Amino acid sequence: MNLPNKLTVLRVLMIPFFVVFMLTDLGGASGKWIALAIFIIASLTDLLDGKIARKYNLVTNFGKFMDPLADKLLVSAAMICLIENGKLAAWIVIIIISREFIISGFRLVASDNGIVIAASYWGKFKTTFQMLMIVVLIMDLGGIFDTIGTVLIWVSLALTIISLVDYIAKNKEVLTRGGM
Repeated sequence: MNLPNKLTVLRVLMIPFFVVFMLTDLGGASGKWIALAIFIIASLTDLLDGKIARKYNLVTNFGKFMDPLADKLLVSAAMICLIENGKLAAWIVIIIISREFIISGFRLVASDNGIVIAASYWGKFKTTFQMLMIVVLIMDLGGIFDTIGTVLIWVSLALTIISLVDYIAKNKEVLTRGGM
């Protein structure tokens, strides 16, 4: 297993630790800060594994499948924890996670038809803003950060919808080839 794939696996393995520190009293008053550190480190592995894979031509089928899945698992787990903590509305998380299922389904149908669908810039912006939103909401610093968190929630939601529409529009032939 190459380094980018190890980083992807590490990101997945960090998720349960993140959830434990987000949702329990383990770590006491420092729990949310430990969870935040885990989330940031996990998020940075996402940047790092892709750069290394592309730079050193270490792109694998495992990485193509697991890297986006690891991102979805990390972000979804964080948003679900934020619902539990009263920082994020469930309906927003449902829309965001639904988009991920729709795109994953699209990718599966495309793959069955020999089509590889690369991530779009809209999708990358969406993920970046979702991760920033999660960081700000976990920090829960109050004041101007409450406003920043609210803005990031709405921007993340908008980018989620825009990236979904863009993805479907650019890949609509997958629907017709997939026999849907």
